[in-house]
Amino acid sequence: MTGQTMVDASLPKSQAIARAARRMRGRPWAAATLLLASTVLSGCSVGPAYHRPVVALPAHFSESPASHAEWPSKDWWEGFGSPQLDAYITQADSQNFDIAAAIARVQEADAQARIAGAPLLPSITGGGAASVDRVINTRAATPNAYHLGDLGVAASYEVDFWGKNHDTLEAAKQTAMAAAYNRQVIALTVTSSVAMTYFQALALQDQIVVAQNNLVAAQQMLTGIQMEFARGLTTELNIQQQQTVVDTLRASIPPLQLQLSQATDSLAILLGEPPEYIKLPSGSLSDLKMPGVAPGLPADLLARRPDVHEAEAELIAANANIKAARAAFLPSFTLTGQYGLESVGLASFAPPTAIFALGAGLVQPIFEGGALTGQLEYSKARDAELLDDYRKSIVSALGNVEDGLAAVQRTGQQLSEQTDVVKTAQRAYEISEAQYKAGTIDLLTVLTTETALFQAQQMFIQVRLAHVQALVGLFQALGGGWQSSLT
Repeated sequence: MTGQTMVDASLPKSQAIARAARRMRGRPWAAATLLLASTVLSGCSVGPAYHRPVVALPAHFSESPASHAEWPSKDWWEGFGSPQLDAYITQADSQNFDIAAAIARVQEADAQARIAGAPLLPSITGGGAASVDRVINTRAATPNAYHLGDLGVAASYEVDFWGKNHDTLEAAKQTAMAAAYNRQVIALTVTSSVAMTYFQALALQDQIVVAQNNLVAAQQMLTGIQMEFARGLTTELNIQQQQTVVDTLRASIPPLQLQLSQATDSLAILLGEPPEYIKLPSGSLSDLKMPGVAPGLPADLLARRPDVHEAEAELIAANANIKAARAAFLPSFTLTGQYGLESVGLASFAPPTAIFALGAGLVQPIFEGGALTGQLEYSKARDAELLDDYRKSIVSALGNVEDGLAAVQRTGQQLSEQTDVVKTAQRAYEISEAQYKAGTIDLLTVLTTETALFQAQQMFIQVRLAHVQALVGLFQALGGGWQSSLT
């Protein structure tokens, strides 16, 4: 039977070699080979170690005081006080197709890492064969029969003297970590998209309700004008002017309903459901709470952005690939071993004979058509590309937070001011309507205040939507409560 005696995968390399040496007492040449192996199995790397690039960071965010920090929690969406939103996000986390695909990519990367680590262990194969041969001798009365049989195990091991296999494994591990970080990026993106889409749907429902209420009010005004016209108190022009307002309001509703259907379909895709299965419950943006959130120092942000960690993991993998590409220029050392039984018998099986072999080999690349040089140049270029991607991810993260802070503050101010606009427009319309009935102003003034009120109400909904979506964007920019356990 064949077997490799110099490496045991369950033990450290030095212990495995020592154990094999004890088993091979009495074989000086084999022991010498193992001694040679023990001197090279420790391995070494032919490239510089990875060091995190230095990226200049500001002392604080310009849109937020450095002394105040209120980082998002892992369930930050619950701060809006919407049980329906909580249910949607829970469903998306388990059924969203992008998240499911990201999980599969993590599993793929983990499997690739296991494949990359295989060369660090010995390769062992087993086999056997049996045959019956007949030799015809013209001088003999009967032919001679030979029974041949062998059974054995062969093993080989490439000594990772230059660290090539170890660096390849390290690159695969970092790629797997990047896939895991990317899964977090996608999950955060999906969660934010669910919240924004749901809020958009609520805003459209609010706009439809406002348009329908305004249509009812305008229709009532039209009815009053028609009654006055029947008594000879007004002109047909006034009827047509108010009819135009009614028709305009009626025509504004179908586009809003279309946008609501499209938002519902988008939400269904995020939830991993056919659109026919999704029916939005009644709700309003005014039912939402406005959660507080504020960043700390910019340096703290880097530990809370999975995309930054993803970019760095890819950069570390590229650094390991450069070292593996450099090691490919150097000679490789291989140890082989074979042990087995062989039986050769005449007419019947003879006692088996043990066969043992142990060897070592060296291979040095001499000419490979530029493949190794090309691989090294590619690895260096890839490293340079990912270095810029890493730096960009940091700058983009800082920019996302600054944009989010500015959007929250500006839309908050606009929402407060738009609230006053609606109150003023409502009061102006009520006054004009009363004065028109008293006969002190004409219908044109009423139409002007009526149109201003309708526009102010619709703008208020849009501003409120912009504010809650700005909050979601800021939560996303701050990492959505995610924090690396490695930092």
